[in-house]
Amino acid sequence: MSSALSRLPPLNALRVFHTVVRHRSFRAAADELSVSPQSVSQQIKLLEGTLGAELFERRGRAIEPTEKAILLAHFVQAAFDELAEGVRRVAKSASRNRINVNASPYFATRYLLDRITRFRETVPDADLRLTTMVDLPDFVADDVDVAIQWGFGTWTGCEATLLLRDYKVICCTPELARRIAGPETLRELPLLHPVLSADLWPNLLRHIGVADRVGKADMQLQDAATMRRATLAGLGVGLISTIDAAEDLKLGKLVAPFGRDVMHGMPEDQVPGFYLVLPRAHRRVKTIAAFCRWIEAERWDGPDESQLRRLTGRGASVRDT
Repeated sequence: MSSALSRLPPLNALRVFHTVVRHRSFRAAADELSVSPQSVSQQIKLLEGTLGAELFERRGRAIEPTEKAILLAHFVQAAFDELAEGVRRVAKSASRNRINVNASPYFATRYLLDRITRFRETVPDADLRLTTMVDLPDFVADDVDVAIQWGFGTWTGCEATLLLRDYKVICCTPELARRIAGPETLRELPLLHPVLSADLWPNLLRHIGVADRVGKADMQLQDAATMRRATLAGLGVGLISTIDAAEDLKLGKLVAPFGRDVMHGMPEDQVPGFYLVLPRAHRRVKTIAAFCRWIEAERWDGPDESQLRRLTGRGASVRDT
């Protein structure tokens, strides 16, 4: 046993403490635990002796947790929640075929949903549950097995596999484009920033030769859909993903004043993408491993047939748009 584990108080004492804190009463805690009040008192004294700290102030028949007890109670609650979740997962994992996938809303709607039947063909009995979230989920608290997230592959404590680079196109309305004489004009215009990356615009501006800009009317937007709507509304110059940009440029709703390939040539670590993200241990579950193998084998760097139909109304290549 490690020295850290050997210093932990007995689990039963922590359980009794947790119950006493909730009830603010030794007797009520004893009733819930089906033990005597004396037994509860002994466990609290054992815990106080182990910690070297007083946990409750006795005021006649009433007790009040001390400041240290209130602090400890938060951690004990979290620990018991984690234990309960672990037991629940182990108990149901013997013949598990369910996989909980959480994806970036943009990736889910633009890429994943059109192809998910291919995974079902690979693993027909998989019970796939798909949720969407802009931020990386808490894999334990949110009961998520695997995530697909937008970012730069820098999540700590997880493995991240790049699926697709998300090259952005600098876009604005035709009205706003008439004010743009060159890259330097972007010093004066409001820019629309993704909340998940404060560095994307600054890195892109340096790439096109604009430095030391201080934006006074800039906006931060939570997701790609909101970024697109704000750009279409003329609220500023936005960074639009390739597929969305192709649709809006074709319809004349937006203009790309610096071309569609402005981000190409930037250092790869400055170009965002969609990543498969999960704790390494999750790959030990067969269904999760099968999903990971499938999604890593797919080619995500070109639109699927259904995306081509949306872009062109026929089976044309991306170059035709």
